[in-house]
Amino acid sequence: MTDETHDETIDWNEFWTNADEADRDGATPSTHHALDLLPELFDERGVPSSFADVGCGPGDIAFTVASEYPDATVVGYDAAASVLAENRARANGVENIRFEQATLPAFEPGRQFETVFCFGTMVYVEESERALKHLYDAVEPGGQLVMSYVNSSGKRHYRQTAENPQERMEADDDFDPDRFEERFKLVIEDRSTLSYRAIHDSLGTWPRSFWEFTDKPDQPWAWDHVPLVWIPK
Repeated sequence: MTDETHDETIDWNEFWTNADEADRDGATPSTHHALDLLPELFDERGVPSSFADVGCGPGDIAFTVASEYPDATVVGYDAAASVLAENRARANGVENIRFEQATLPAFEPGRQFETVFCFGTMVYVEESERALKHLYDAVEPGGQLVMSYVNSSGKRHYRQTAENPQERMEADDDFDPDRFEERFKLVIEDRSTLSYRAIHDSLGTWPRSFWEFTDKPDQPWAWDHVPLVWIPK
């Protein structure tokens, strides 16, 4: 989702051009870990009239929101022209969704949304606090930014995996330690991590946990390492 870090992490345009099914599945964590949670937020806060998915990839979140809430205007943003072209072809005839090219940290969509959603993307953004401010600027008053980020516990976990990959390799035959280290370099080097305090100091308001109004899913995931929060405006 960010051109500035392509040389250090992933060239997403090339990735989506060549990705097989397993690559695509692994690069869309929002589909597995956030898709079923958004209705809980909407029940609590109201269905947004406008929704932006920043770092949308193949658009699973954006397409689902557009389908389930046809009165909402949905825009998916990504840096990769290849995946945007796929999404636009898939969206042919869907009136309440469109896809536009944008990058982090300099996200400037030229409008505001009631809900801005950014999941699994900040790990690839070196200037995470700058990106955070741009995302929040795109939220209209009364709306919310919904996002995930890697915290200090997550950083330790990523570092331990990179330094001692054997356990992960034994559990996952497809695990590639070199690719893992390259992909999550910014986290391992503490160049993209955030915290509740950092978010507060950047935006002037505290992030709030999703688990205020819903239970954690039964499926275990790294919620302690990669918090899912919503930030009201």
